[in-house]
Amino acid sequence: MMLATNDQEIRAALHKKKLRSYRKTDDVIIVDELGLSHAKVRIDVAVISAEVHGFEIKSSLDTLDRLPAQLEYYSKGLSRLTLVCAARHLSKAEMIVPAWCGLISAEKGQRGGISFETVRRARANPSVDPIQVAHLLWHSEAAELLAGFGASPRELKRNRLQLYIDLAAQMPIADLIAAIRNFMVQRSAWRDQSAHA
Repeated sequence: MMLATNDQEIRAALHKKKLRSYRKTDDVIIVDELGLSHAKVRIDVAVISAEVHGFEIKSSLDTLDRLPAQLEYYSKGLSRLTLVCAARHLSKAEMIVPAWCGLISAEKGQRGGISFETVRRARANPSVDPIQVAHLLWHSEAAELLAGFGASPRELKRNRLQLYIDLAAQMPIADLIAAIRNFMVQRSAWRDQSAHA
């Protein structure tokens, strides 16, 4: 008999079992509930290293109804995507997600532990949109990067979207993601400082 799973259980086990190896390196950031495209959607867990790898969780209590709309944003803003879902969702999920999307089955054992089985490994997203990736930057961060390319003060005052478009034209996506990761390291340092202040 399959035991019901919820989002929190799967997320906790994912952090503990699947993402633990990432925590050993300094240049990797793991963010829960990362907003994409200015928080039009959120990805459950994002691992930001040389790429942005999103993990979307669908427990046995969830449905896949929202998945097609979520995929529209995930397919533009993430370098890789893995769907972590209850075994009962697998066959339907395979029909919905793109071929490059990874699939991990999550099941709960009799003692309550969550076990994972990799059904398909995530591959590089062939249609990632650098402008959507740039949305992960704050306006001040995007302006700081563009200033490094010689943008004028007037140009730096334009709206965020325009800055993202300019950045995507100036920077290879790998450099853009590296810059995002560096800014996120600084952001977490600010959070820690304010927590201790």
